[in-house]
Amino acid sequence: MDNSIILKRKLHHTYSELFEKELLQEISEVGYLRKVEKGQLLVDIDEELTHIPLIINGVVKIIRKDHNGCELSIYYLEPGDTCSISFANCIHRKKSIFRGIAETNVEAIGIPINLVDQLLVKYQSWRHYIIDSYHCRLMEMVETIDSLAFMKMKARIWKYLTCKVKISNNIDLEVTHQDIADDLNSTRVVITRILKKLHEENKIYSTRNKVKLLEFYE
Repeated sequence: MDNSIILKRKLHHTYSELFEKELLQEISEVGYLRKVEKGQLLVDIDEELTHIPLIINGVVKIIRKDHNGCELSIYYLEPGDTCSISFANCIHRKKSIFRGIAETNVEAIGIPINLVDQLLVKYQSWRHYIIDSYHCRLMEMVETIDSLAFMKMKARIWKYLTCKVKISNNIDLEVTHQDIADDLNSTRVVITRILKKLHEENKIYSTRNKVKLLEFYE
């Protein structure tokens, strides 16, 4: 089957309510399908960006790393999303400042950066999509900052687990204490102690490398 037909079908399934038919057609003609397995990188820090990703299937975790090598999970990309930070970096020909790791198996369609400006001029839906993406990512980063500044670690962990359950649509999570520590820029010892407290409070049921969420963070 012709590649553009495959892309058009996948795009239509996820983006038909967001983009005009003409835009879907153009993306299917110039884009390429990329498949990333769970745990693999979609994009890395300091990587040259050549395409804008449109997420078709799966979930991507976006991570920021400081100069000491400490990492912090910032937000997640789901079907229908794009990374607006990648968009800005592409426009200005800058390297990536974030790392994108596949939380699940991921399919994404890449749009060449040399066409991004043209799409902004030609399609109102694309302009609205990019603006909305910026706003959404900004709100998520503000929420992350608020969590760091104002929330105690127990609340952060509970909220983190709730978020992962909503994304995976499964209350049973396969996640290690070290995974949580890495995402929240903490230590495994601290995470283990707090998970034990949440377990005792019947908010979660924690076993080795698995956590079942019994009560959602509100």
